[in-house]
Amino acid sequence: MNILHISDLHFGPRHWEGNDKILIKKINSFDADIVINTGDNTTDGLEDEYAKAGRFLKAIKCKHVISIIGNHDKRNMRSHELFRKYIYNPEIIFIPEMEGTKKRHLFLNRAITKVRDNFTDINFIKSISINKKKALIISIDTNELYNDDGYVEKEVLKAVSKKIKETEYDLPLLMIHHSLLGTDECPLINSSSLIDFVHEHKIETVFCGHTHELELMRTTDLYTGKSFTQFMCGSLSSINHANDDNLFLYYENLGDDNMHLQLIRIFETEGKVEFQEETIF
Repeated sequence: MNILHISDLHFGPRHWEGNDKILIKKINSFDADIVINTGDNTTDGLEDEYAKAGRFLKAIKCKHVISIIGNHDKRNMRSHELFRKYIYNPEIIFIPEMEGTKKRHLFLNRAITKVRDNFTDINFIKSISINKKKALIISIDTNELYNDDGYVEKEVLKAVSKKIKETEYDLPLLMIHHSLLGTDECPLINSSSLIDFVHEHKIETVFCGHTHELELMRTTDLYTGKSFTQFMCGSLSSINHANDDNLFLYYENLGDDNMHLQLIRIFETEGKVEFQEETIF
């Protein structure tokens, strides 16, 4: 299966001033079975930013466009509702409010906030069949409301694990916003919990974003022999980062021995958009 990976659109003040139609045309030129978007669709979680990001994503001509939420998207107490309204509306995996949880603002006081749904996490699994192979897209919300650091709730991981064990699949793929492996000023605080989850479900491929930088890493536990590869995509269109980190990734034949990875860098100068392609392997 072929997967195209975008991240950190940042519609709003940090969105570039280039021509989005050209970018969409380039994205649509790839033969992607699945397009994955690893978060930060907006800059400040505002509704108009969500609406603009949603229009952009809907212009991608792919049957399966899967998006997750990012830390910038969670700067609004209605973020989880706006995400599901404009970006992607999966079947959320909930946990009971009476569970003992440590993630801040995981549940909002509905009587005070007046939001329809008081559970603020966007966690889900989705099964997609491509060429007789069933991929299981697993999304774990690593974001806390009003916080740029990441945190995963263990009770959520238990609930998602239960769903995974009830599902048949060939290839598990994890989508998260924060990195499991890289260093960052705003890191995933309890990454070890999620790494245990990855090992438990024998997930070998992890996709993330967040830092606006390209990072391709493989890790192996020398004691257990368990291993996974993390693909961190740069920003799709940031104007506050070096131009060579504006990019997206294209994975051809993912999960097969003849897999190829292509890097597409985006350069914007005076409103003109240019692309530079590089085959990593």
